[in-house]
Amino acid sequence: MDTRERYKTFLLPVVADGVEPVVIVSGKGRTVVDDQGRSYLDCFSGISVVNAGHNHPRIVAAAREQMEKLVHAASCVYQVPVVGELAERLAGVAPNGLRKSFFANSGAEAIEGAVRLAKQHTGRREVVALGFGFHGRTVGTLSLTGNRARKKGNGPYLSGVGFGPAPYCYRCPLKLSYPTCDLACAHALKDVIQQQTSGDVAAFIAEPVLGEGGILVPPKEYLGVAVRIFHDEGALFIADEVQTGFGRTGKMFGVEYSSAAPDIMAMAKGIAAGFPLGAFIAREPVSEAMKPGDHLSTFGGNPVSCAAAIANLDVLREEKLVENSARRGAELLERLGRLRETCRLAGDVRGLGLMIGIELVLDKKSKEPAPKEAKAVRAAMRERGILVGVGGVYGNVVRIQPPLSITAEECDRSASTLEEILVKM
Repeated sequence: MDTRERYKTFLLPVVADGVEPVVIVSGKGRTVVDDQGRSYLDCFSGISVVNAGHNHPRIVAAAREQMEKLVHAASCVYQVPVVGELAERLAGVAPNGLRKSFFANSGAEAIEGAVRLAKQHTGRREVVALGFGFHGRTVGTLSLTGNRARKKGNGPYLSGVGFGPAPYCYRCPLKLSYPTCDLACAHALKDVIQQQTSGDVAAFIAEPVLGEGGILVPPKEYLGVAVRIFHDEGALFIADEVQTGFGRTGKMFGVEYSSAAPDIMAMAKGIAAGFPLGAFIAREPVSEAMKPGDHLSTFGGNPVSCAAAIANLDVLREEKLVENSARRGAELLERLGRLRETCRLAGDVRGLGLMIGIELVLDKKSKEPAPKEAKAVRAAMRERGILVGVGGVYGNVVRIQPPLSITAEECDRSASTLEEILVKM
């Protein structure tokens, strides 16, 4: 039985559009290779995970060295050098004096822990999130997710969650236009507190760029205004940097584009270049609310993953991958932005750094989503040896999120191929 048959026979079919018809057997840098020996330029990074590229030799070597020493020791119970070192390193790169970390296995676990800490620190029990936001697939994180497609079939969800209008300028839920809107979506959060909560708000949680929502980039002033509203209410700000962190947006963390000061920050995906690891980090005195016995993770802070994460931070810095993300991303955005004029399907092109979305529509006036066409673009790109993603609330956003080491030549190849496909559709 080959891999395709095993997937069909023994794995749950959880991917909305079906698993991609590619059997990947190896990867290096920006390239993955299938079981037929065909190479693909990976412009999706395993859902925005391998920011430093596939199998970076320094990261693999660090993991191998740690594996030969110690694979597991329950780092919540015992003190492991590499775990303490990573916590120190994260405190050194995190914004706003964020200092103390808790390690988990995934982004969803990191969000769950961050919310728990916010509730314990404030003594409050409610949370405000954003429409079209996405925070994970556990019951708790889906309760914070403003996307019916992700939540269907699994309710009822946890109470005590209010939702503000998404900062989705292309499809403004308030039917306004930036900048004449005066950030109405941010100011509307005051009404969310008044109308959807009992005034017992512990935290506001938001992604600096709404990834699964369709690469939604808020106006640069948005987060600063939104967070001030909650800080004035005595609530905390949880920055969900699971997808935007570790250079993806052209800065180490996406929140750095704003004046918003996170009290707690959740991380995963790009933290360890593909090794499973999640974390949340908090400033003092917020971190002091978590007392011994309050929280635990058997596998959280796995020494091998932590060693990979330390090496990943070194690679990001020494190879200037964050800077490359900003530079290559700006070039791609400028070039792909022209598709709005040259391609009948390209309704909007947006992003920060190497986190870029192209929203396809059937009609630019009505903005009717074009999900079938987005899937067709993904298939056509794959046939030409380039892997991209598809997402967004309506399934009509082509996602470009390559490893941060991507070269100008590889960007040109990707953009040229995408332009060729879209212009002909």
